[in-house]
Amino acid sequence: MSDYMIEFVNVTKRYGDIVANEHITLQIKRGELMTLLGPSGCGKTTALRCLTGHNHPDEGRIFIDGQDVTDLPTYKRNLGMVFQNFALFPHMTAFENVEFPLRIRGLSQSERREKVVEALKLVRLEGYGSHFPRQLSGGQQQRIGLARALVYRPSVLLLDEPLSNLDAKLREEMRFEIKDLQVRLGITAVYVTHDQEEALALSDRVAIMNKGRIEQVGTPEEIYERPGSQFVADFIGLSNFLEGTVTAVEGETTYLAVDNLSLGLATTAGARVGQRVLAFVRPNEVELAAPGTMSGPEVLEGVVEKMTYLGDKVDYRLRLGDRLMLRVQSGGTVRFKAGERVAVRLPMERCRVIGGGKA
Repeated sequence: MSDYMIEFVNVTKRYGDIVANEHITLQIKRGELMTLLGPSGCGKTTALRCLTGHNHPDEGRIFIDGQDVTDLPTYKRNLGMVFQNFALFPHMTAFENVEFPLRIRGLSQSERREKVVEALKLVRLEGYGSHFPRQLSGGQQQRIGLARALVYRPSVLLLDEPLSNLDAKLREEMRFEIKDLQVRLGITAVYVTHDQEEALALSDRVAIMNKGRIEQVGTPEEIYERPGSQFVADFIGLSNFLEGTVTAVEGETTYLAVDNLSLGLATTAGARVGQRVLAFVRPNEVELAAPGTMSGPEVLEGVVEKMTYLGDKVDYRLRLGDRLMLRVQSGGTVRFKAGERVAVRLPMERCRVIGGGKA
């Protein structure tokens, strides 16, 4: 038996001249929650529709539980689907909505009742079977959608932006409910979203998509801490990009000229004088202090252009030198106002080189 429940092998899907998916190869482990993450139009929903059978790839093959399902109809793939808009039948009760897939499959009344009661208990809505969708909150409707998708015990659970219609607090609550349910059942799940925070909170691994291709696959920590490209670093979280030329390499410190400023970075393998590089640092990793209170090759001075209070932190926009703009988010008690000069420390170990700069 293969370790993988789902495999995309060199899958390409075109719509006329538009290549929506280009040579996608992705392996999803049994019991794993894999998120397809990317901006609108990146191809994640197309990939999901290829998996469900609603799209047929122009090239490549798709396997579920070791079986080639590329040419198999949707109803034969044993997939459970949770939709963005809940997709409940308004004229049916919660019980009847959950029961519907079992009716289609021809189960007896006693079997249906047993499985629906179990599914409603699974999503903690045992006493809501007689309620109509209009009598349920958004979170309750989405849990009924989950129960309906799981009631016939599918091999794979698919979730297409299932939380986008909920308010912020409810989205956060439902994230943990979905993850807890997926872990308890041990079911393989594919989650589609454009919400980075959602992906980091829920996923065992994340596949970042851009322009129909997979840019990087990794755990949330790998994606956030070690992005493989500027696109990934920019899309996941907030980043400051520093493009410059290596002026010297002295032991563990590489000196970089950025907009007529000199900055020290931790030396990376292959760094050489004259090389153009692109580095990035997260706004929350930059340290601020009064001028003259910090020193070292990673310390610069700048001016606060704008300060925005965000409750648990303050967001600063700083100008360093003539043109370099830097974003800093600080939770410290010392605050600086627009127009003030500040010392800025970009920790060498946190300024990561992600590639060469422009030629």
